[in-house]
Amino acid sequence: MADFSPEVTELGDKIVGLTIAKAVELRDYLKEKYKIEPAGGGVVMAAGPAVGGGGAAAEKPAEQTEFTVTLDGFDAAKKINVIKVVREITGLGLKEAKDLVEGAPKPVKENIPKADAEKIKKQLEDGGAKASLK
Repeated sequence: MADFSPEVTELGDKIVGLTIAKAVELRDYLKEKYKIEPAGGGVVMAAGPAVGGGGAAAEKPAEQTEFTVTLDGFDAAKKINVIKVVREITGLGLKEAKDLVEGAPKPVKENIPKADAEKIKKQLEDGGAKASLK
């Protein structure tokens, strides 16, 4: 394994720990400020679970203090309402929220306390979505 400078490892660890909303905000910032476009949609988020998943999975059974709310599906008749709820919860733009909803199952919020996770799950279900906690 290669040796990496402390600056690179610190930056990498911060990127892996981003929530979906913060990853989207980072993407928009890099695009607007530096004209940098990601190679594919969600590249930053794809790296999160793969790299950080092992350590987080090992910690979660011991702690069970952080949960992920996942959008598992939705009632087709209530799709617009589900998109509105997802936008409200995540702060995503219309297109990003629509893509998240249409791409279900997908995580909506990650690494949040159980009480918040249950509240978000209820919001999604009230809006016409099927959601779960992990």
